[in-house]
Amino acid sequence: MSATPMAAGAAAAPARTRVLAQARFEAITLLRNGEQLLVALVLPVAVLIGLVATTGIPVGTGRRVDLVVPGVLALCVISSAFTGQAISVGFDRRYGVLRLLGVSPLGRTGLLLAKATAVLSVIALQFVVIAGVGLALGWEPRWSGIPAALVSTLLGTWAFVALALLLGGTLRAEGVLALANLVWLVLLALGGVVVAGSELPGRFAPVVELLPSAALGDSLRAALVHGSASPAHWAVLVVWGAVATLLARRLFRWSD
Repeated sequence: MSATPMAAGAAAAPARTRVLAQARFEAITLLRNGEQLLVALVLPVAVLIGLVATTGIPVGTGRRVDLVVPGVLALCVISSAFTGQAISVGFDRRYGVLRLLGVSPLGRTGLLLAKATAVLSVIALQFVVIAGVGLALGWEPRWSGIPAALVSTLLGTWAFVALALLLGGTLRAEGVLALANLVWLVLLALGGVVVAGSELPGRFAPVVELLPSAALGDSLRAALVHGSASPAHWAVLVVWGAVATLLARRLFRWSD
C-alpha cells in the first residue's frame, strides 16, 4: 500500500518534543522497574527512618535527623544517576536499543539529553518523597542553603551519570548489573554518603574524601545543615565528572 499524502509529507517532530517524549518514556520505565524503584525510593526511605531511629551508628555532631536527610538525598542521586542509568544503558546496549535510537530522528545527542532529563525528573521526585518523610520526622533544613544544595545536586548528577555511561557503555550487561549494585552498597556503607567520611575509621577518611559520593554527601550536609557552599567538594565533583565524561566519550560503545 502506498503512503498517504499526509504520511509521505510528514516531518519529524521538533527536537525538543522528541527529547521530552523520550525523557518521559525513560522516567516511566525507571519508575515501573521494581528493582530500580526499590533502590531509588524504598531503600532510601528505609535508610532514613532506620538511621534517625537508631543511635548505634554515629553520624556527626548535631541533630540526628538534620544530618541524615542530606546524606539520604545524596544516596538518591547515586541511585538514579548511577545505578539506575548504568543498568539501563547496559541492557539497552545489549538489546540494540541504543543503536536504533542513535540513528533515529532523536539522534545520539537527543538520547543523552533525554536520559539526563529523565534522571533529573526522577531525582526531583525522590527529593520530594525524602524531604516529606524527613519533615515528618522533625527535619529542620537551613533554607538559605537551598541554592548551594541545588548546585551540589546538579554537579553530583553530572558526575554520576558520566560514571554510569562509562560503566554501562563498556561492560557487558550482566557485569554492569552486578557491579552497579555492588558499588551502590559499598558507597552506602563506606563512601561517605549517608555517614560522613569523618565518622569512619581514620584509615578510610583520606581516601573517602576524594570520592564523588563523599563530596556530594558532605556538600549537601554543608548546605542544608549549615547553609554554606562547598567549593572544595564541588571541585571534586567537577574533576570526577570531567574525567568520566572524557573516558565515556572515548570508550562508550553503542552496541555489543
